[in-house]
Amino acid sequence: MVKKLTEAANFIRERIIDQPLIGIITGTGLGNLTDVMESDKKIPYEQIPHFPKSTVESHAGILVSGTLTEKPILAMQGRFHIYEGYTAHEITFPIRVMANLGVKYLFVVSAAGGLNPLFKPGEAMLVTDHINLTGDNPLIGKNIDELGPRFPDMTSAYDKDLIGLSKEKAREEKIILNQGIYVGITGPSLETSAETRFLRLIGGDAVGMSTVNEVITAVHCGLKVLAIVAITNSNLPDCMTPTSMEEVIFNAKKASSSLTKLLKAIIKDLEK
Repeated sequence: MVKKLTEAANFIRERIIDQPLIGIITGTGLGNLTDVMESDKKIPYEQIPHFPKSTVESHAGILVSGTLTEKPILAMQGRFHIYEGYTAHEITFPIRVMANLGVKYLFVVSAAGGLNPLFKPGEAMLVTDHINLTGDNPLIGKNIDELGPRFPDMTSAYDKDLIGLSKEKAREEKIILNQGIYVGITGPSLETSAETRFLRLIGGDAVGMSTVNEVITAVHCGLKVLAIVAITNSNLPDCMTPTSMEEVIFNAKKASSSLTKLLKAIIKDLEK
C-alpha cells in the first residue's frame, strides 16, 4: 500500500505546480465545479499509477490541478463506487494519495436522494453526520500506523469549523443550504419504498451510493472534511415515483451553480 501510494503521489507531484491545500471529489452531474478553477494540469485517471478507472458515464475520470481564490486545489472529476466492483480500499485510494501530497482539507460533493420531505430537488444539503450501510469499511484489514490510527474516532467526522463557515457563507450568498444525516448504501439499484421508509426511520435525511467510505478514510488520514450533497430527487415512501438517471443528472446540474458559488466563498475564507 505505502509503495503504491508513493508511486501515485510522486507521479502527480512531478506534474503539478503547487502543493495542494484542498482536495475536492465531485460526483454525478457535478463535474463542472472544476470549471471555475484556474487549471494548470489535467491528468486522466488511466495515466496515474494504481488509480482505479471510472466506469460511470457521468464521471469524467480526470484529476484537475489548479487554484481557486488563490488556494491550491486538486479536484477529482468523478469518483469510484462499490457498485462498480471496487473494494472500499480501492475507491478510497485517491484520498490517501491526496493526503500524501499534503492536502489538509477534503471537500466531498455528491448527488443524493432526499429522504427529508422538507428538501426539494435542486437544493443542497450540508452533511453533519452519516450512517454507513454499505456493509464495508476501508479500514478493514491490517492497519498501517504511518497512515493513521487503528481506531479513528468518528464523533466529529465532519469538521465543525467547516460546517460553521459553510452556514455563514450560505447566509451571505442567500443560498438554501439544508443540513442533515447522509445514509451511504452500495447501489446500484435505487431504494424500494420499504427501504426508504426504514432509512427515514433510522434518521436519514439523504441517501446516496458514495461519500461514507471516502470520509472514513479522510478522517483516518487526519484531513478536515466538508461534505455537501445535491438533492436530486425526493424519496418519500408513501408517494414514490420512478426515478431516472436523467432526472438525477438534471437536478444535480441544477444545484451545481449554487454549490459552486458556495464552495468558492468557503475556499476564499479558508485558512491556509
